[in-house]
Amino acid sequence: MTDSIRLILPVAVYLAASMAIALWARKRSCEATSQGFIEEYFLGSRSMGGFVLAMTIVASYASASSFVGGPGVAYRMGLSWVLLAMIQVPTVFLTLGILGKRFAIAARETRSVTITDYLRARYESDAVVILCSLALIAFFLAAMLAQFIGGARLFQSVTGYPYVVGLVLFGISVVLYTAVGGFRAVVMTDALQGLVMTAAVVVVLLAVIKAGGGVAQCVDTLREIDPGLITPTGPGGAIPQTFTLSFWILVGIGVLGLPQTAQRCMGYRDSRAMHRAMIIGTLFIGFMILCVHLAGAFGRAVFPDLPAGDLAMPTLIVELLPPVWAGIFIAGPLAAIMSTVDSMLLLISAAIIKDLYIQFRLRGDASAMPVARLKKTSFAITAGMGLLVVVAAIEPPDLLVWINIFAFGGLEAAFLCPIVLGLYWKRGNAAGAIASIVCGVGTFMALSIVKPDMGGVHAIVPTTLASAAAYVAGSLARPAKKP
Repeated sequence: MTDSIRLILPVAVYLAASMAIALWARKRSCEATSQGFIEEYFLGSRSMGGFVLAMTIVASYASASSFVGGPGVAYRMGLSWVLLAMIQVPTVFLTLGILGKRFAIAARETRSVTITDYLRARYESDAVVILCSLALIAFFLAAMLAQFIGGARLFQSVTGYPYVVGLVLFGISVVLYTAVGGFRAVVMTDALQGLVMTAAVVVVLLAVIKAGGGVAQCVDTLREIDPGLITPTGPGGAIPQTFTLSFWILVGIGVLGLPQTAQRCMGYRDSRAMHRAMIIGTLFIGFMILCVHLAGAFGRAVFPDLPAGDLAMPTLIVELLPPVWAGIFIAGPLAAIMSTVDSMLLLISAAIIKDLYIQFRLRGDASAMPVARLKKTSFAITAGMGLLVVVAAIEPPDLLVWINIFAFGGLEAAFLCPIVLGLYWKRGNAAGAIASIVCGVGTFMALSIVKPDMGGVHAIVPTTLASAAAYVAGSLARPAKKP
């Protein structure tokens, strides 16, 4: 068996397992009515247990940047970036702790299946629904494009196969299993992907530590290269406190505004499952983030002269791992990418079918559409949108990192205040939500394009403040409803 076959075999096995899960999930919806199919296909009949809930949040949050971009920055910045990356550890705990119970209760009371469903019931406004649906579709398409291209480039750099081969291999796979199996397939494959990611980061970290002569020797080598690599602020103070505080907003509080993670709070079985997920998810995401970023930072001690940080992980894989383990590690980033893309793809499909077509064309009555036609339409829309992004990724644009950051910042700008303040402030209303979405997205886009000097403060900080102020001002400008 050649090295190339040994490398690609774990990827093929993983993709086949994902498709098998999708076919199993498909059977669960075969006997459903139209309304039952909607809840099954887009929310898995609200049946997630604690472990699956934890792993699907971890997997949908992790992306190509978690395995390539983040470790690449850690390669250049050293242990300071490992410290900064650990801000992401409370992600699952915050998401479920702040949104989980209230969101699940509200979603069940209003029979909401999507984030936009909840916002429609909360604000009773078609304008809110249309603005949120359009924002979700636009920013998700951009984020999916960046994920597909990043994954295909990583596959190309490690395996030597052409870029298009990697793009088609995992692009078509994720589109098919998401379209075929719906939400249940997505969360079950997310659980598998979370385990694959965890195994991958452990293997590569152990290989790096062994090649570097042990942890102590790696740290000593980093000190010899640049003492700043082992300080909290990085070489030359490259990571100021203002940026660290901004990072708390971007990847800490702001995560509450990401529809792909907030959606998970609708689908768990009961409170016990939620509480278990808070613990399991926090442990898994903390362990995974620590391992992968330490591998990037210690990789500098093993290969100190790489021309770019993004080459760190591909170089470590190719040079330090046997072909089979290299294939397993490739499955790790592919799992991270696929678990992010499948969540986005399903929500785009839900926005088009449930939030726009059924709501405005069928006046909210899913039963008016025969279940066989609904299934075919759901499959066609999900597959069509995914294939559209795959085609767009064949000729990849530059500046993918900024496209991804722009997309996630835009989602947080649009959804954070309407979701969180809508749950916790009864006085909030449609006027406030509309003002928040328009002001938040407008501010973020303006700051991202103009890029003024803000002393290390990320654009998401003034965006969040402006969005929150607009929500409060807009809500107070309209008289409160009488009880």
